[in-house]
Amino acid sequence: MLYPPTDRQPWIGRIDRDSPAELVGALKQAANEIRKRDLRLVHEAGAGHIGGSLGAADILTTLYLHSLHVVPERVSDPERDRFILSKGHIAGMLYVVLAARGFIDPEELPTFLQPESDLDGHPSRTGVAAVEANTGPLGHGLPIAAGHAMAARLDGSPRRTFVLTGDGELQEGSNWEALMFAGHQKLGNLTVIIDRNRLQQGARVADTNTLEPLADKLAAFNFEVIEVNGNEIAELLEVFDAPTRDGAKPRAVIAHTNKGHPISFMSGNVAWHHKVPDDKQYTQAMEELEVIS
Repeated sequence: MLYPPTDRQPWIGRIDRDSPAELVGALKQAANEIRKRDLRLVHEAGAGHIGGSLGAADILTTLYLHSLHVVPERVSDPERDRFILSKGHIAGMLYVVLAARGFIDPEELPTFLQPESDLDGHPSRTGVAAVEANTGPLGHGLPIAAGHAMAARLDGSPRRTFVLTGDGELQEGSNWEALMFAGHQKLGNLTVIIDRNRLQQGARVADTNTLEPLADKLAAFNFEVIEVNGNEIAELLEVFDAPTRDGAKPRAVIAHTNKGHPISFMSGNVAWHHKVPDDKQYTQAMEELEVIS
């Protein structure tokens, strides 16, 4: 459902603080609350990709609650920053973050994966106006993002484009075509975030098709390569708040995360790619998140 701005009540809202330490602390607290809501979302729906969602929570929280230049009241503003969730199977986490920021009504979250709900298992722009592109088939988001970045250049616009891909997703050749294009065009307004959790459905990425030396490969495609701890908000802020640099090298952020972070029995466990916690596991996971709070 596409809500009019007056009906969108941000659950958390944009976060700004005068002190860098206070900003990091506030975003960490928000990410923890967002993890709780996503855990509940998947538990109640009986489906979803909880492992990847929890691992990417800090990335999405930092972007939408602070770094992205986009607001719910002007969701179609041509000068807004773009974010594309290429690993569309963690759509549940995207919906929770959008609800936290005020792009969708938090009261609609319980409809996730229900018949005729706009909150589908993969993000759809026709259902949620804040979604920039329909994603799900892996390897599509990065090429679309490169197109958005090129369009910004042609428009003479300072808007930035961010895209989040999985590391297993990089086995799709379309990504490397887009990387080659972006590097050649020096699309410095493009930031490619690679969720480097080292796991994909049912296996380790290295056992399926190794990506190493990943940083060297990206550098060879004319990218500025930055490696960060993707579960450390302070490191993410330093990259995401950087200004537009069109005409420079595009950025590739290798964000080292843990699937299922920070739940003890989920973290780094490939079984939680598409597993749903039972009542006992749900209770334990929520208790662990409460301790972090």
